Amino acid sequence: MFDLSSLQYNSENPTLLAISFTVVLSFILGGILAFTYDKTHRDITKPIHFLQTLVLISIVAATIMQAIGDSVARGLGMLGALSIIRFRTTLRNPRNIAFMFASLAAGIACGVLGFTIAIVGTLTFCVIAFILRWTPFSQENNIVGTLRVETALRSDYKQKIELVLKKYCTNKVFTNYKIYNNNVEKLHLQEHTYKIRLRSLEDASDMKEAINQLGDDVQVSGLSFTNATFDNI
Repeated sequence: MFDLSSLQYNSENPTLLAISFTVVLSFILGGILAFTYDKTHRDITKPIHFLQTLVLISIVAATIMQAIGDSVARGLGMLGALSIIRFRTTLRNPRNIAFMFASLAAGIACGVLGFTIAIVGTLTFCVIAFILRWTPFSQENNIVGTLRVETALRSDYKQKIELVLKKYCTNKVFTNYKIYNNNVEKLHLQEHTYKIRLRSLEDASDMKEAINQLGDDVQVSGLSFTNATFDNI
């Protein structure tokens, strides 16, 4: 059986076997991270460039750490050289940043011969990412939308409407109230607007039907969900 301790070497004189194993292991760990990200993210489009970056950045980090070794002078020189590069790509999703750091950490651990740390840390990170995919922290349960309910001006259905929302929604916020005239029927109407989060998308039609059944002068005038709700935030 292959013994990782056989790859321990003087950082000033790395062997070809140790260098090759470090690069290959960082590539494998980066590939595992990319596979995990691909299977746990919720974007409709496949982020090909980001997946490739997760694989490549671990190799780059491992190579840099091997080049620096235990030399303080090399470390300072590398810091100065990298400071020249301007990274202008913005990662708006905090989850993407976590995967990027995980890939960097795997490469750094491999570069300093912390193979066991790199393997255990990467596998633990990936397992937890899959677990979170099926927990309430997953964005599958983050079905956020806007609800507009129209009622007659003299009617008071606000409390009844909120009771229905309490049944179907995990959270609700009353955001807007408007009074206007219906020129067709010559009526004064009022509109209540809510920001809601549903337990499941299937509850949307049931909730709408329950509100419409509150009275003849009550109806849902608008119910919409944004595409960003179902993407990776």
